Amino acid sequence: MSYVRSKGKELGIDADAFSQNDLHIHVPAGAIPKDGPSAGITMATAIASAFTGRAVRRDVAMTGEITLRGRVLPIGGLKEKALAAKRMGIKMIVVPKRNKKDVDDLPKYVKEGMNFVIVDTVDAVLKTTLVEPKKVVSSGSISKKTGRSQSGNSKGPSKIKIAATRNATLSSRRVKASQRSKRKV
Repeated sequence: MSYVRSKGKELGIDADAFSQNDLHIHVPAGAIPKDGPSAGITMATAIASAFTGRAVRRDVAMTGEITLRGRVLPIGGLKEKALAAKRMGIKMIVVPKRNKKDVDDLPKYVKEGMNFVIVDTVDAVLKTTLVEPKKVVSSGSISKKTGRSQSGNSKGPSKIKIAATRNATLSSRRVKASQRSKRKV
């Protein structure tokens, strides 16, 4: 949240958006504790998407821890995360720069048909993952900043909710569940 707020002007977010909106990020109590940091770029992307009104590409998965200054830090378990993405039909994975060696070490069958985008900053993540907004023509006015209707019925701050699990995009739970289901076959 801090990083997106600091880049608000560059992202085209109205300066009052953060003070006029509530943001709730829910991380379930049953989530796997060690997986949390790997969802840093995923959560930052979701927050930027919510405040800018720009959608996140549907064909991309991402993993990476972030710092308050927007650096993307390395993660563990890249092979399992890449396999999970491949099984889900994902063709592009955003990966921290310091995991480039791990990408190079992946078996050929994992890398086949996949595009690994190597990043070192959250800025690079957002350029890769957020799509440009489409111009909406309708009878109601739509805000370019948020993509929401500006009907004037708002009584107080709006609430933006983002439900995120620890490592939402590339959960190791999916990998384990997939492995169990393959054993049964």
